[in-house]
Amino acid sequence: MSHPADGGTRTIGVGIIGMGFMGRTHLGAYAAAEGAEVRAIFDPSMRAPTAGNLITAGDGVDALLASLPRAASVEELLARTDIELVSICTPTDRHVALVRAAIAAGKHVLVEKPTALDAREIDLLASEAARAGVLVMPAHCMRFWPAWAWMADAVRSGTFGAPLRAHFRRMGAKPAWSQDFYLDVARSGGALVDLHIHDADFVRFAFGDPDSVEARGTRMHVVARYQYASGLVVEAEGGWMDDPNFAFTMTATIELERATLDFMLGRDAELIVREHPAGDAARGSGTTPGGASTGRPLRAGTDYPAGTGYDHEVRALLRAIVSRSPIAPVTLADAAATQRLLDREAAALSSH
Repeated sequence: MSHPADGGTRTIGVGIIGMGFMGRTHLGAYAAAEGAEVRAIFDPSMRAPTAGNLITAGDGVDALLASLPRAASVEELLARTDIELVSICTPTDRHVALVRAAIAAGKHVLVEKPTALDAREIDLLASEAARAGVLVMPAHCMRFWPAWAWMADAVRSGTFGAPLRAHFRRMGAKPAWSQDFYLDVARSGGALVDLHIHDADFVRFAFGDPDSVEARGTRMHVVARYQYASGLVVEAEGGWMDDPNFAFTMTATIELERATLDFMLGRDAELIVREHPAGDAARGSGTTPGGASTGRPLRAGTDYPAGTGYDHEVRALLRAIVSRSPIAPVTLADAAATQRLLDREAAALSSH
């Protein structure tokens, strides 16, 4: 499927490496985006799609997958001159080598999170990408998830005043798929890195780097507390539950001086803005406003764009490539900084 970019000026050829759950998710996002055509895929096993926390690939992906050329090797895919952008959707411990090979081949890259478990390796990739003149974008999708992007903009713009406190919760059943990878902390980093990374990165994106970090729990279930010189306190819980029937949960509560932003995945209105009654900003109770507050539900497609963070991160990178931007919408420096924040949490865990 081909969609011309910018009114027909050109279409960006795409290759995808790794066709499990996330590879199929990227395929669906490219299929829905203007200015992209997936021209080859590579996966040594072409296994059936593994499960994930959310259904994200969209309709028709399996049919599209069956119609795509399959490269015999990574080298064959990277040698194709009709491919300008490569998505890397393999297990984390293969990312660095594959990103490095794609950079050497002169390709732009969208690499699934986490880019690597070692921030120093991410720094080296950033230097290599800069020398090659290509964009390498870590797929930190919550920055692009429409409701979350709306919340981040509200925080950063000061629309409702300064942030006072926030809480994030991201929980799911322990992966029943690819357990040799996910449950091996040396390979995946555990839930601390593979799952909780979404909230850690969003905290940095919306509020900046914290001045101090505390953490309790384990790499499979962590509760982190970030404190800022302004007095802002942010807590984030993330982990994998042993209960195989535990439903995936993603919530966010951000209390600002004049409003509370309340997100709950799957609710009829996933994002609700509760503006505080006049004179209530300084109450300092840490509670969500009660019955006197007005709850304003926000709707996808009306108050913020429809679609997933995967859709919007792909479109942002395509726009950056077409416009010849020297900087990716999310940079490797961002990924390295988020990994260093997770390292601070891991150090706090090991000290208890």
